[in-house]
Amino acid sequence: MTDLPAVNDILQASQSLGLGASPAELHGGLCGWLAAGGADVPAWPAKVLADDGLPTPEPGSALDLLRQATVAQLEDRDFAFELVLVDAAEPLQARTDALFEWCRAFLGGFGLASGKRPALSEEGEEALQDLARLAQASSDEFDSADEDEDALSEIEEFVRVAALLLHGDCVMGSRHRQSLN
Repeated sequence: MTDLPAVNDILQASQSLGLGASPAELHGGLCGWLAAGGADVPAWPAKVLADDGLPTPEPGSALDLLRQATVAQLEDRDFAFELVLVDAAEPLQARTDALFEWCRAFLGGFGLASGKRPALSEEGEEALQDLARLAQASSDEFDSADEDEDALSEIEEFVRVAALLLHGDCVMGSRHRQSLN
């Protein structure tokens, strides 16, 4: 299963559990958690949002499906990984804000799962630093010009590849090293 739930379904599920996080924040945090080697557990919001008091999503709910699809996408050798941001029809500023929220949440999830400094490749180190710069960025630098639309698409693609690279360093590389021993 690699299809992500709809953004509105994720938002409704988040609100019904009282999570107070946007779909972009939830997905970014989940991706960061998983990319750093965090456990694939049904109670992922408690781990990703660092609050053990949060409820576990119901099996088959949008948040449970989000976890399952994200795990499958990160493991997919065809690079089918997608970002959950906002609806594509939203204005440029909303889509840009969602991307930067995703990056901030990714870094939070990554830090929670990795604990101490993970062993990263040189490219992984650069990707993590670039994600940190994006997490500090603002949508105020974007307007509705076509070149900003293109820039946002390029940044989204970079973020997608950076997440896969970090997952490769921390999870896939670790598995490969273990299989060699």
